[in-house]
Amino acid sequence: RLGISALDIYGLSEVMGPAVAMECAHKTGMHIAEDHFIPEIIDSNTLEQLPLGQQGELVFTCVTKEALPLVRYRTRDLARLLPGDCPCGRTTVRMEKVLGRNDDMLIIRGVNVFPSQIETVLLAIGQVEPHYQLVVGRGDDHLDALEVLVESASEPSRHMELRGRLGTDLRNALGIGCSVTILGPGEIARSEGKAVRVIDNRQI
Repeated sequence: RLGISALDIYGLSEVMGPAVAMECAHKTGMHIAEDHFIPEIIDSNTLEQLPLGQQGELVFTCVTKEALPLVRYRTRDLARLLPGDCPCGRTTVRMEKVLGRNDDMLIIRGVNVFPSQIETVLLAIGQVEPHYQLVVGRGDDHLDALEVLVESASEPSRHMELRGRLGTDLRNALGIGCSVTILGPGEIARSEGKAVRVIDNRQI
């Protein structure tokens, strides 16, 4: 409505903060500043370099950083380096939006699940508050069970409809089913500092 185009930007405080990579107006991925950084995608387990287009862990080597040079710095961020050219004409390699972190990943019934995937679904629906929590446990069948707690920004009369839509969209995004619990604003416990997004009761 304001005529503003928002662009994605990627950075790490360990490297230099923002501006490691940024989208152009075509929004076909974030252009990495290759005059300052050498990007790679590696397999997190074998540390082998992966080809363009394959998802893995993002690694950077700093070319111009002097005070704290970094060589093959493991970011723990999962992404892809995108093949092909961008319509803008820039020739630097592009990276896709970060899917998640390999140290945040949950394995639920053999499926890799990232909190960022769930957050993307919640933001797309737009009828929930920006606070959510994932509770992982064991069901009656002793298999992994995922419950997503969200705070509704809509009227209570629409909670059933919202629960159904969230359940469908989350299944499509994650590839597994989960239960959705709709709460009122402020009902999810807040914590000082970083929000607690995941409670994994399987470890108890």
